[in-house]
Amino acid sequence: MLRRVHTFAPVLPVIAVIALLGLPLTPGAGGAGPADAVSGLVVLYCAIRLLRDRSRPLTPTAAAVMGLPVLGLSIAAMGASSPGAGLSGLGRYLQIFVLVPAAVVLLIRDRRDFRLLAWSFVSLALWQGAIGVKQYVTATGASYQGEDIRAVGTFGPTDVMGMATVVSFGLICALALALGRNDARQRAVAACCALALLLPLALSFSRGAWIATAATCALQLALAGLRRALKVAAAVTAAAVVLVGGFGVGTAMLQERIDSITQVTDTPDQSVIDRYTMWAAATAMWREHPLTGVGLKGFPEHRDGNASLALSSGSDTEGAGAAFLKQPLLSPHNMYLLVLSEQGLLGLLTLAGSWLALLVCALRGLFRVHRAQLPSLDCALISTGLLIWQLIDFAYADIGGPSTVLTAVIFGVVAWWSLVGANAEEQPRVATPVRAPAEGALTQ
Repeated sequence: MLRRVHTFAPVLPVIAVIALLGLPLTPGAGGAGPADAVSGLVVLYCAIRLLRDRSRPLTPTAAAVMGLPVLGLSIAAMGASSPGAGLSGLGRYLQIFVLVPAAVVLLIRDRRDFRLLAWSFVSLALWQGAIGVKQYVTATGASYQGEDIRAVGTFGPTDVMGMATVVSFGLICALALALGRNDARQRAVAACCALALLLPLALSFSRGAWIATAATCALQLALAGLRRALKVAAAVTAAAVVLVGGFGVGTAMLQERIDSITQVTDTPDQSVIDRYTMWAAATAMWREHPLTGVGLKGFPEHRDGNASLALSSGSDTEGAGAAFLKQPLLSPHNMYLLVLSEQGLLGLLTLAGSWLALLVCALRGLFRVHRAQLPSLDCALISTGLLIWQLIDFAYADIGGPSTVLTAVIFGVVAWWSLVGANAEEQPRVATPVRAPAEGALTQ
C-alpha cells in the first residue's frame, strides 16, 4: 500500500485539493475556502520539487501559452481603483489561470496520474451528487420557487452553480473513460457513474450546466465514433425513461425550467433580465476604456453608473442550512464580459488567447490519437471535453465562490494533455529513483 502511495505521491496534493471540495462549508460563506489554501501549498510543493530535483520547468512554448495572461493582468492591476484591489484581483487571477494550472502540469507525470485525477473528479461528483439528491428528496436544499428542493451539495445557496459544475466535470470525465480503450470493467464502471450523475445534474436546476454538458457530451460522442455514440445514446435514453417514468423526476418545476431555456428572449424571468442588464453594463464599461478596461475588481464600482433601472437589488438566497440573504450582483455572470470590462481588449486577447491555444493543441492531440489508434483516447476526450465545457460555461458564468479552485485544476489537467501528453507515446511506468526526472515532464 505504501509503495502504491509513493507511486502517485507527486499528484496526491492535487487530489487533496479536489477532496477538500467535498467538505461542508459554513452556511453563507463565500470566496476562498480550504481548497484554495491547499492549492497555494500545491504551488509551493511544486516549486520545492523543481528546486530539489534541479529540473528545468516548462518548455518555451508551454511557458508562453500558460504565461500569456500575465501581461493583461499586470496592466489591469495597475489600473485598479486601489492598490489593494489590484493586488487581490491579480493574485486571484494568477491562482486560477497561471500558478495552479502550471503546478498541475508539472506534477502530472504520465497518463496514469492523469486518469487518477479524472477518477477523483468522478468521485467528488458522485459525493456531491448524492448529497444533492438527498436535498431534493428531503426538501433540505436551496430555495427554488418557494421550496427548498434545489440540489446544491455542500456549496450552499450562495454558490448554486458549485454542485452543478462539479457534477458536470465528473460526468464528462466518466463518459470519456467509458468511451476509451481501457479494460472493459473500467469502462463499464465509468458508464454507470455517468448515468448516475444525470439525476443530480437535473436536480441542480442549472440551465447553463445542462446546455454546456449536453453540448460537450454530444461532441465527445461524435469524436469517439458513431457506434459508441449510438450505444451511449440508447443508454441515456433508457436512463431518462427510468428517471422520468419510474422515479417521477420529470416534475412540473423541472419541465418549466427546461421550457424556460427557449424563453430567455421572449418572456425572460428576473434572473435573465438581471443578467442582460449586467452584460450591457459591462459592455458600456469596455466602450469607455476599450484597451485596458476599468481595472481589476472594478466592475462593482462602475456597475450602477452603467446599468439600467431594470437591474434588481440582488439575488434572494436561502435554504440548505443558510438563512435568507440578499446576495449582491457584483459581476456580469459572463467571464468574457467580465474580463473585457475590467481588463479591456488587451486582457481578453491574452487570457482567451491562452485558452484558444490550449484548445487547438488538445484537438490536435485528439485527432492524432484517432489516427494512430493509441490507447489514450480517454485522456484526449477528457481534456477536450473539460475545456469545451468551461469555455461554454464562461458565456453565462465567471469565477467566484469556493468551487472556483476546481477551475484552476481543470485548466492544469487540460494544459498537461495539450502541451505534454498529446505529444508523448504511451509507455508503461518504470520504477525510477526518487530524484530521477519524472516521466512526461516538460523540458526545454
